[in-house]
Amino acid sequence: MDDSDRLINSEAYVITQTDYGEADRIYTIFSRRNGKIKALAHGARKSKSRKAGHLQPLTLNHLMLAKGKTFWVITQADTLNPYTLIKNDLKKTASALYVFELVNRFAPENEPVIPLFQLIKESLDRIEKEDDHFLNIKYFEFRLLKSTGFMPNLVDCVQCGEPIQPQDQYFSAEQGGVLCPHCGIKGFNARKISLPALRYFRFIQRSPYNELQKARPTPEIQQEMESLMLYYLTYITEKGFNTPVFLHQVEKIFKKKDSNE
Repeated sequence: MDDSDRLINSEAYVITQTDYGEADRIYTIFSRRNGKIKALAHGARKSKSRKAGHLQPLTLNHLMLAKGKTFWVITQADTLNPYTLIKNDLKKTASALYVFELVNRFAPENEPVIPLFQLIKESLDRIEKEDDHFLNIKYFEFRLLKSTGFMPNLVDCVQCGEPIQPQDQYFSAEQGGVLCPHCGIKGFNARKISLPALRYFRFIQRSPYNELQKARPTPEIQQEMESLMLYYLTYITEKGFNTPVFLHQVEKIFKKKDSNE
């Protein structure tokens, strides 16, 4: 292993952190150069630790790391973007944390996925600037699925291969896409998907982000799309997600607040 393999000098996001030993922390980070890796920061739990102030969730850092026996070791950390507007807004924070939870579930360890790093950056920038995060999150989910090889088939019936017709259909996470009514009633743990929801899914799947603003689904269709996407993501990862529950609780708080004003 030459020096270029033993040293990392890269932009990176902190995904998770875990206390380690008496004063250290192990971080799961996503770097532009190496993708998702585990990294150790010596003394990060000490009150005078300089690195700990930079190694915060929802922060873009420039990190220098050296290869250790078990983990990468963080030798230097400098903040590039603290995303203050996100951290000061509960709804924005919940959306950003969901982005990181998705990355942690789907990104392979020790494999660079440069398009995914750029996707994270663009998504956080939009969360910072925009108040409605539905389209941004759905766009992120589909592009994440594409970059990791889990994009669902929304064009042809995944069982019989026939083109999907303009009518209500079924969606099966188990089969990886849409089922026609004839195949959908046979099982496959399929759920109904309305024609409007299917059309919006297709629109998000094929369109650049700036095109998505031209068509916004109704609240009812948004709810259907969120439920189906969470069903699909949970099936793939074989584990429930934490932040969508938190995000829905936050949205309820804001809706109640708006109705009382």
